[in-house]
Amino acid sequence: MGGDLNINHLLFLAHGALWTVGLSAIALVGGGTFGFLVALGRVSSSRAVRLLAASYVQLIQGTPLLVIMFLSFFGLAAIGFNISPLLAAGASMTIFVAAYLGEIWRGCIEAVPKQQWEAAEGLALSRGQRMIKVILPQAIRIATPPTVGFMVQIIKNTSLASVVGFVELTRSGQIINNSLFEPFIIYSIIAVVYFSLCYPLSRLSRRLERTALQKKPALA
Repeated sequence: MGGDLNINHLLFLAHGALWTVGLSAIALVGGGTFGFLVALGRVSSSRAVRLLAASYVQLIQGTPLLVIMFLSFFGLAAIGFNISPLLAAGASMTIFVAAYLGEIWRGCIEAVPKQQWEAAEGLALSRGQRMIKVILPQAIRIATPPTVGFMVQIIKNTSLASVVGFVELTRSGQIINNSLFEPFIIYSIIAVVYFSLCYPLSRLSRRLERTALQKKPALA
């Protein structure tokens, strides 16, 4: 035994948990921004843009996040680009999240009733005006529950950042376990922290989904 678990170890875990939340926020903001462009590309009137966006989604969804992490950190270092673990983890998560959110939001845009598209077109609005003034406001309401639900996956996927040396919750637990050799206790604490972060989001997602089902958009 390498000692007993003490307040300093718990503080180190708490610091790791804060970085888990921080990395999740980076992934959500960065991935959400890029994912919005992907979603718009998926419903673009240009076939070339649709094909490009679809290819990106298929490529990223078909590649494990762990591989993207390795490529971002070790792959770039191999060709002379040394980046920090935070940048590698943040960029990898952003790329990964963008593909999934883009596809989720594409489905939400297409879920807006056809009558709404036709009514907007009947008002002689341009495609951009139709999207901004009519379609996107309704799509946002549809997209909120699955987006909140996907945040759970974002939080859990941050644990993979430990492979590039980024000290988030899982990595901080590994470091402590290497000195204490108490895996059951340490990883039980980590599991409780992840559950505390994810469960409220899961409940919120279900509540938002029930609310969305009760509110149907008015047809023109």
